[in-house]
Amino acid sequence: MSVDFVVREWNAWAPGISNHEDWRNWLAHQSFAQAGTAAIPVTVPKMLQRRLSPLARAVFNAAEGCINGDDSLPIVFSSAHGETNKSLEMLKSIQNGEEVSPTAFSLSVHNAIAGLFSMAYANHQEITVLAPGQDGIAPAFIEALGLLQEHHGEVLMVLYDEPLSDFFPSQPFALNAPAVCALALRVSLSGEGLALRFCRSAKLRDDGEHALQIVSFLKFLVADEQSLALGNHRHSWEWYKK
Repeated sequence: MSVDFVVREWNAWAPGISNHEDWRNWLAHQSFAQAGTAAIPVTVPKMLQRRLSPLARAVFNAAEGCINGDDSLPIVFSSAHGETNKSLEMLKSIQNGEEVSPTAFSLSVHNAIAGLFSMAYANHQEITVLAPGQDGIAPAFIEALGLLQEHHGEVLMVLYDEPLSDFFPSQPFALNAPAVCALALRVSLSGEGLALRFCRSAKLRDDGEHALQIVSFLKFLVADEQSLALGNHRHSWEWYKK
């Protein structure tokens, strides 16, 4: 299986990095600032702004750079862990005998950020939220390209994760994000932009899970390399610049 598509726009946020030039400069050392919080787009209603976690703010900041005016696009959100850290804090509160509000619970589920995004941008298009497990970022591309094949002109993809709390053992598994990171890609089957080919690979690879593969794909976007291969034991995939 191979599919050709075009990245019409892309934007990403991590601590200290918020535009294409920042990401090109990042390529030289590939390290992230230890702290930082994404700015909330001014288009987000005040009532919703206070509900955005640091991870949600990163998602909104990244996606804002791929939205033109009043666009309403189908969206594919993909995250390995979502708001797991928020869920942990809620469980700690319960352990301490404190009450947890329904709002706190609703903001901790895996599709919470997607729900807030749809409200903030009045997006009534199809929205898919993936938890890809060990399969990395490839399922998000499969889903988005499937939507394009169903005659949607463009699709917005948003890949995001944050470091897990130390409560969760991550070793020896390569699953922990180096920093809060969100990458948004506006894709289509044709048009101006970065033309790519996406295909299955027969090679067995171990490139870590979703959070680490986001960083690998960002490096591919800004570097001169013409191809990228990613896999995590079970399935491997390749992207080629055309």
